[in-house]
Amino acid sequence: MTRPALVSMMVVPALLVAFTASSFASTKPASHQAATAQTAKKVEPAKTAPAAAKAVEPVDINSATKEQLSALPGIGDTYAQKIIDGRPYKAKTDLKTKNIVPEAIYLKITKIIVAKRAAKK
Repeated sequence: MTRPALVSMMVVPALLVAFTASSFASTKPASHQAATAQTAKKVEPAKTAPAAAKAVEPVDINSATKEQLSALPGIGDTYAQKIIDGRPYKAKTDLKTKNIVPEAIYLKITKIIVAKRAAKK
């Protein structure tokens, strides 16, 4: 085989690969191109709101008022009254075990409630 024939056998496939690859690169969806452009931008750290920095004071289910209990997520006037009627509680899990509130609501409030025991006299 001659040298020019050998060169053309190597150059032609290389050019086909190069043109095919560039055509595939330009046919990406616009959403992918936009996402790539966004990740290429410098991302600034998120600014935290001053309210988010404050820690929420836990609500004591043994001493909270009906209004304080009603302000909890998923707790309305009816559940607040049930919580008050079921006092005293040894632990916050009593709300679930005594069927005062459903488990789904208990899971919403478990991190923001406590059950403090009354001081012995």
